[in-house]
Amino acid sequence: MGSTVLVGTQWGDEGKGKICDLIAPGFDAVVRYQGGNNAGHTIVVGERKYGLHQIPSGIMYPDCLSVIGNGCVVNPKVLLEEIAMFEHDGISTANLKVSGNAHIIMPYHIALDGAFEHRLGEKLIGTTKRGIGPCYQHKMDRIGLRMQDMLDEQRFREKLELALIKVNPELEYIYQLPTYTVQEICDEYLPYAEQLRSYIAETGMILNDLAESGGSILFEGAQATLLDIDHGTYPFVTSSNCTAGGAVTGSGVGMGHIDRILGIMKAYITRVGSGPMPTELDYDSDPAGHTLTEEGGEYGVTTGRRRRCGWFDGVIANYAARVNGLTDIALTKLDVLSVFDTIKVCIAYECEGIRYTCVPEHQDRFDKAVPIYQEVPGWKCDITGCKSFNELPEEARSYVGLIEELAHTPVSYVSVGPAREQTIIR
Repeated sequence: MGSTVLVGTQWGDEGKGKICDLIAPGFDAVVRYQGGNNAGHTIVVGERKYGLHQIPSGIMYPDCLSVIGNGCVVNPKVLLEEIAMFEHDGISTANLKVSGNAHIIMPYHIALDGAFEHRLGEKLIGTTKRGIGPCYQHKMDRIGLRMQDMLDEQRFREKLELALIKVNPELEYIYQLPTYTVQEICDEYLPYAEQLRSYIAETGMILNDLAESGGSILFEGAQATLLDIDHGTYPFVTSSNCTAGGAVTGSGVGMGHIDRILGIMKAYITRVGSGPMPTELDYDSDPAGHTLTEEGGEYGVTTGRRRRCGWFDGVIANYAARVNGLTDIALTKLDVLSVFDTIKVCIAYECEGIRYTCVPEHQDRFDKAVPIYQEVPGWKCDITGCKSFNELPEEARSYVGLIEELAHTPVSYVSVGPAREQTIIR
């Protein structure tokens, strides 16, 4: 088996955790290549539901190496909490490795994130306020601290002192917030280092050696295509590259080792945070919007915020297929649509008199995009017990076919419920 990039194709929350967990047993390693604890992947195992924020989904399998790559940002406290959760449940974390080059989320990153969002007021971006954006900003400013720095107290103190030269005046004079000393941060973070020392490794070398010896790697994205810093709905995006190309830069594994790019698509659209969303259905005034939210349980794993919901957007599906180079699709939450008599699908946009079947690059055009819908019949029956594609009602099969047509990409998996076994493999 070759290596696969698993990537979200919408605004996140497509069910990447479930699909990753489903196919991970076939791989030698699962790598998280971007993002931090602003993302949440839900995995259901028996009666237990796990919400993962830092650790890759492959942790459920003891023979699978789980790697947090260099493209990630890590909150050591959150990581240790997740490690403790799994160890408590008898799930070993011995095969977890964290890149020494991954940057550390510091307490001042969290303070800066919340302060800036508050200052934006009604124009806020809608971040999770977990410090992810400021951490990536300091990475680019070259004043960030990395996981390997925690292992050398002197280096950690020296780099921290330099970072605070910039950070403290910003906290004090711009936001009127308390400042930090090197010692108080060391008092908190250096004990984390001792607890994490055995997990920190040269993961790029490990992964390339694995790939060159014929091993298979599953690259697990955190957010999704429309949240990519370069290819998403800027500025309402995350601070990293969550499209398929980010798997290369975020892991240190060459693109020649990647054979498959599997896109995860929800059977409708959701979004958390601010920014344009052409097919959005209002929760309070549109019955369909309320139904999608409640039937789908559309509340964030990380923040608990209610997600904005809308009909499936074929324009975004087409765009995601192109920008990621998708080879196939895993379609999730098809069962949520079973309550509808008819279902709308966006097949194009009308933007200032121009028809688009792929997302326009100019922000003002996308902001004004009006969806053009095709209405299709629903199936109005329970599909959660279907085990094969042919067992699905004809209307459901036709709906899947329409998505394939719009995305120009075949659908290989159809999820009809949250459990592992509620996934049809075509």
